[in-house]
Amino acid sequence: MNRKIQNQAIHQRKYKITGLFLILIIAMAIFLSSVLKTIASERNIPSHNTTIYDRSFRGSIISADEYTLSNSQKTYQAVIRGASIDPDKKELFIKLFSIYSGIGQKELRKKFKDRKGREIKGNIILSKSITSRHAMQLRSLAYKLRKLGVFRSIKNRNGIEVLYGLDIIENGETRRFPLKDVMSPILGYVGKKSDGRYTRPEGKKGLERKYEKHITSKKNGYFKGKRDVIGAVIHDKNSIKMQRVDGLDLHLNIPLAFQRRVELMLDSMKRSIDADEIIVGVMESKTGKVLSLASSERYDPSHITQKDIPALNPKFSEYPYEAGSVIKPITLAIALDHKVVTPNSWFKTYNGRFQIGKRRWITDDEKFDSLDATDIIVHSSNIGISQISWRLTGKEFRDGLLKFGIAKPSGIDLSRDLPGQLKPLYLLDNKMHRANSSYGYGMMVTFAQLFKAYSAFNNDGVAVTPRIVNYLQDAKGRHYTLEPKVGNLKAVGKKAARQIHNILLEVVKRGTGVKAQYPGLEVGGKTGTAHIAKHGRYVREYHSSFYGFANDKKGHKYTIGVLVVRAKKRYKYFASQSAVPTFRRIIDILVELDYLEPEGGIEVVSPEIKVPSASSVSTAVQKSRKTKPSARKKVNIRSRKNEAKKEKKRNTKKKSVKSLFKIETQPKPKTNVKPRPAKNKSPHEMFDDLF
Repeated sequence: MNRKIQNQAIHQRKYKITGLFLILIIAMAIFLSSVLKTIASERNIPSHNTTIYDRSFRGSIISADEYTLSNSQKTYQAVIRGASIDPDKKELFIKLFSIYSGIGQKELRKKFKDRKGREIKGNIILSKSITSRHAMQLRSLAYKLRKLGVFRSIKNRNGIEVLYGLDIIENGETRRFPLKDVMSPILGYVGKKSDGRYTRPEGKKGLERKYEKHITSKKNGYFKGKRDVIGAVIHDKNSIKMQRVDGLDLHLNIPLAFQRRVELMLDSMKRSIDADEIIVGVMESKTGKVLSLASSERYDPSHITQKDIPALNPKFSEYPYEAGSVIKPITLAIALDHKVVTPNSWFKTYNGRFQIGKRRWITDDEKFDSLDATDIIVHSSNIGISQISWRLTGKEFRDGLLKFGIAKPSGIDLSRDLPGQLKPLYLLDNKMHRANSSYGYGMMVTFAQLFKAYSAFNNDGVAVTPRIVNYLQDAKGRHYTLEPKVGNLKAVGKKAARQIHNILLEVVKRGTGVKAQYPGLEVGGKTGTAHIAKHGRYVREYHSSFYGFANDKKGHKYTIGVLVVRAKKRYKYFASQSAVPTFRRIIDILVELDYLEPEGGIEVVSPEIKVPSASSVSTAVQKSRKTKPSARKKVNIRSRKNEAKKEKKRNTKKKSVKSLFKIETQPKPKTNVKPRPAKNKSPHEMFDDLF
């Protein structure tokens, strides 16, 4: 019995020891797992080291005269915790924050409530676009608000009392356009690209898009080292500094002073002729450096509105259109280069009406029995230029247009550079289609293409690529240049180019470009007035253009282009009444700012831009239909005299401050050039009506 009791006692002690041993093992396992977890997890204790990050910036865009057109700055967001603000001091916080940030009090009060009107207890973002200047002020305000007891301690999830205040956090980079609409849409605009919680600008159009990979920020910098008791980095031999790498700056060929004068002039001309848009380009004929690329349709890239949407795409290289008579000198240049005509070759022009095919007629505004090749351009004869194109094969004609850059990207450094369109060879082998294209219909071209093509007539046959950007520059001042994707073109031989050069001078001396004359300068060019097609038919709306050059005897040579889209005032759709006066005013600005030096001094007389009354114009037109050419000339001279008197009265009025930045105009004196009557024709009849 005793042995049995002893055995039971032994077993009980064994069970107790085993249980105790198991408990010790479990406790040891829990301890070890806790140690491992502590080792593996991040501990919220102050580190001995700290890092200060220095985020890189997007490069700036700078004009030729060193004005900043576009640059970047840091943005910050202001964050508070709704429950941490003392309700009795909430209004004090709103008033002070409004003063320091510039945000309205009414707008701030809305931030504290959700969509259902309930008070928000959690985080509230008061603003996401605080500038660096306001951020410094708000950080100072955050300290003062703590002193005033605006914030109170609240319990977090762990039951610990925490005092939340006003936090100013760097959240991104924004793009500044300090001069607002100046040089838009060339500069373009930007969107937002998220980089984690940090937002950076991303180019969407214009130069911002074209040079995106060059001007975008490259590499962030930082400073890393040991920290002191208050968290500041200690500068010693063990600290590490990595310099940030910003994007490259774009330095343009365009001077702001010249560009702005041109823009203001375009605004005035647009109002005068009631056009949808006027676009202009000026560049050095030898180098392709663009001095101005301006539009009357501009916008502020920082504040784009619904009405700005049509202006976002720059028409310089994204607006193909049928150019009209400005193609005629190119057609003649191709023929001269192939030696199938000379400037003195004569052609019958059939008194302005010539049948081609059974139902097709080619018409001219001016009626001549015959003209030589020079006067075909001077008087803009569709019949004459058609016959010149017939001396070329379809392939010769098409290849010649391609050499001028027609139906090819121009190479201009903008975000999009559309190629336009030419008829295929099998159509151009047909005489009717070749004639049609010889005077600018049946093909689509852009302003940039013609701008480039016409530089060949002022540069011995070499069509230079327009270049807006001069060079790129890094933080160390080193310059980089990028070769254009489409280079210069040998459009035509030197002899043919000089022959066309001289013919374009004749157009200004005694043709449709007389209003572009400037004494002491060599001015040449060609007008074009082309119908706009809508829904497959030509309507009474027009593109009016004038492309040419202006040179002085000191070697300054400039190619100039003007395109007027839908001039709606009566008879102002003719290029001679819209594009040519605009061209002349560009010359005025070039002379005034010393880009051109006319022999004999500055000419102070410019062609009038005042639109004649409808009654006076209609009377003159009716008389011109019944009288001889000499009588028509007298009618126009009288109207010019009347305009001169009205202009004189206008010039005596007091000028505003803005008028100091505009070109003053006075009426043009008498001229012996025979004016061209304006005729009312159906769209079908006006198809070929390009003076």
